[in-house]
Amino acid sequence: MSATVKESLQLQLLEMEMLFSMFPNQGEVKLEDVNALTNIKRYLEGRREALPPKIEFVITLQIEEPKVKIDLQVTMPHNYPFVALQLFGRSSELDRQQQLLLNKGLTSYIGTFDPGELCVCAAIQWLQDNSASYFLNRKLVYEPSTQAKPVKNTFLRMWIYSHHIYHQDLRKKILEVGKRLDVTGFCMTGKPGIICVEGFKEHCEEFWHTIRYPNWKHISCKHAESMETEGNGEDLRLFHSFEELLLEAHGDYGLRNDYHMNLGQFLEFLKKHKSEHVFQILFGIESKSSES
Repeated sequence: MSATVKESLQLQLLEMEMLFSMFPNQGEVKLEDVNALTNIKRYLEGRREALPPKIEFVITLQIEEPKVKIDLQVTMPHNYPFVALQLFGRSSELDRQQQLLLNKGLTSYIGTFDPGELCVCAAIQWLQDNSASYFLNRKLVYEPSTQAKPVKNTFLRMWIYSHHIYHQDLRKKILEVGKRLDVTGFCMTGKPGIICVEGFKEHCEEFWHTIRYPNWKHISCKHAESMETEGNGEDLRLFHSFEELLLEAHGDYGLRNDYHMNLGQFLEFLKKHKSEHVFQILFGIESKSSES
């Protein structure tokens, strides 16, 4: 890594200052965690030992022609701008295909920046300059100047951790979104709640932003695996569908605080799907092989 986490966080604070000067009115920049910047400052000053949560926020952009709004959701990984920024634009005026094309264009543009370059302000300018065409009624079928090259797609697998997943409406929403999009994986309900989603990058990112938007606080993407493919990605999938995973629980279901999922069973499930390495990433403990 060409820079330390602290150097990256200092640059992130600098960019946030620029954004607040561009959008000075209260509520224009909506932080997911209102204490995020304070915690980062405390970490940089040595008054906080634990690594602070990532900066996540939404900026609502007013597009003049046509008169529409775009919500730009931004997540800054701890090593941004030396690793890729996570961006997603959405608008109620766009259908699913147009929204995917918009985000594909935005991601392609941001991909032209060199590591170390701040790019949120540039992404905002790109949306203001280029988003109008995506709101046309006709479907856009052209691609930017890369048509002559072989088409490569990014296959993504995201491992998502939540403190718990209980509520029936939330479980139903997760399954509906997973089945609606061309993704596979699972949702393990209980405490903790674990979601794995895999498929083309655009579909996985739409799944992630749909289930957590606007206010699911206790959820984070702990790990992501990205691979390039010129095919349909079927050979890269570890799962054949998107389903709910129900395991045995320790404690009484009626007592939520005692309703912990059987992590031994979950580890066996991961082994069957060639994903044992994720256990330590999710829980911070090494898996114990049953063969030892």
